[in-house]
Amino acid sequence: MNLNATMFVQSIVFFILAWVVAKFVWPPVVNALDARAKKIAEGLAAADQGKQAMAAAEKRVQVELASARDEGAKRIAEAEQRAQLVAEEIKAQAQAEAARIVAQARAEAEQQVTKAREELRGQVAGLAVKGAEQILKREINPQAHADLLAQLSTEL
Repeated sequence: MNLNATMFVQSIVFFILAWVVAKFVWPPVVNALDARAKKIAEGLAAADQGKQAMAAAEKRVQVELASARDEGAKRIAEAEQRAQLVAEEIKAQAQAEAARIVAQARAEAEQQVTKAREELRGQVAGLAVKGAEQILKREINPQAHADLLAQLSTEL
């Protein structure tokens, strides 16, 4: 066999194979590679969008947390104010009740003192009448009169 003929035939077979590969095999491979590259690019773009969405969501979460904290602090402050108002109101009611009870006790004590005075006056008047009666029954004698007054003063 001739080396030149072999090289010539191999060259023709090579060019035919290159043409078949370029015509039938290469376009689907290039299309598959392009589709894969496009998918990868879309995936990367989606990942970037996801990161941006995640960052935006995290910012919204931080804002919501801050507003929730502020709202909670405000509600706690309002609750404390209400508690203070209720405590002051209860304290005022207790003081009013205590003042009413003290006034009632004073009035009762005053009534008892008045009643005791009236009873004492009645007793004193009775003793005075009794003493005057005894004085009048006896004869008027300064010594007897002094004895009766001494006895009356011991009874009082």
